Parts: sequence; C-alpha cells; structure tokens
Amino acid sequence: MSAWLVLFVAGLFEAVWAIGLAYTDGFTEPAPSAVTLAAMAVSVYLLSQAVQELPVGTAYAVWTGIGAVSTAILGVYLFDESVSLLRVACIGLVVVGIAGLQVTSSAHG
Repeated sequence: MSAWLVLFVAGLFEAVWAIGLAYTDGFTEPAPSAVTLAAMAVSVYLLSQAVQELPVGTAYAVWTGIGAVSTAILGVYLFDESVSLLRVACIGLVVVGIAGLQVTSSAHG
C-alpha cells in the first residue's frame, strides 16, 4: 500500500478518535472509550508507517488536516454543528493545503 494511502487512512482514524471523544463522557463509558483508544493507536501506528517514506513534517500536516476536515464534516452531521459559507471556505482551504503538500512532496521527493 502506498504511503499516501496509509496516511489517508491514518487521518480517517484520527477523525474516528476525535469524534469518539464526544461519546466517551470523559472516558467513563467503556465501549466508546475502547473504540476511541483503539482508533488513536491505529491512527498513530499508520502515521508512523507513512513517515518511513514521506517527510515527517508533510505527513504530520496532512494527517492532522485530514483528521480536522473529516471531524468538522462529521460534526455537522452527527452533532448539528453550524454550517456557514465562511466555515465551508475555511475547510476548503485546509483541503487545498493538503493537496498542495501532497503535490509538492511528490514533485520534490
């Protein structure tokens, strides 16, 4: 599996644990807590695999960006968080940044 695909999946697992935090009730709910901790472990493990082939700064920025965008989108659907044109534009800027890091990293390394 390519390092970029591994990194993408790691970013999705980051979103899983971020959303999971809302269900753990301060880690007092056993099942959501177990899922959240497992997602954290998988996310960090996959990130560690990706940085074997990708620059760590690029990988970390992309990982957090994927997690942030995914969490923001899921927050709208799961928790009825607000949607405004400005918020969508800001999320779009993060997506453009992620794509830019991927393109420039591939072109130079």
